[in-house]
Amino acid sequence: MAEGDTILRAARRLGEALAGQRIEASAPGPRGRTAGLQRLDGRTVMGVESHGKNLLLDFGELALHSHLGMNGSWHVYPRGARWRKPPGAAWALLRAERSEAVQFGGPTLRVMPTARLRFELSRLGPDILAQDLDLATAVASLRSAPDRELGDALLDQSLVAGIGNIFKSESCFAARMDPWARISDLGDADLQRTLQVARDLMQASVATGRPPRSVYRRAGQPCPTCHSLIRNRGQGDANRTTYWCRKCQSRSI
Repeated sequence: MAEGDTILRAARRLGEALAGQRIEASAPGPRGRTAGLQRLDGRTVMGVESHGKNLLLDFGELALHSHLGMNGSWHVYPRGARWRKPPGAAWALLRAERSEAVQFGGPTLRVMPTARLRFELSRLGPDILAQDLDLATAVASLRSAPDRELGDALLDQSLVAGIGNIFKSESCFAARMDPWARISDLGDADLQRTLQVARDLMQASVATGRPPRSVYRRAGQPCPTCHSLIRNRGQGDANRTTYWCRKCQSRSI
């Protein structure tokens, strides 16, 4: 699933290509027509923002809300260039004078009043990649779920927005935190360190386009630090797989 780093990169690309420009909006595929893309035709893109895993294209009174899920993507091309995917797979096409942006796939694509969308996104947890992130607020948000395990809580977008399965596992490993520890058993310094590490790793991925791979999907391979075998197991109600090193991430407090 696209995580906050991917969405922030997409927002920056789309902003560079479309912001301030009058758009020709169309829906090559049926999903886009259901979303009401025609309501955006002829409008100007005021800005493009991300909040966690959500993308907001601001058209003034209206906004386009996109969530890419497991396999969605936004592509940006010079206007008229050949796409890397077939036109029939495209859900949204936004054409500016020299550039065009195309969305393929994803569970959420909808046109709605901008104020309502901003309100909905404000009900999510703090965005881990927000420029003005207050770590103390993010820690307090995690504290509101004392019985949740750390790895499971990090995935809950209502607590902290933007972290997905890759950075859940990688940030716990880099911070040397046990993903199976309950929030109530951890100190504020533990939670703040984990969140800061997640933010740092994700900011690096925004810059490079390469997320870390110390433990994620490396089950059965040697830990890069202690050479013990990396483990994996489903966690939480959604049974999302957590990868960790039992030796490096054992509780020491």
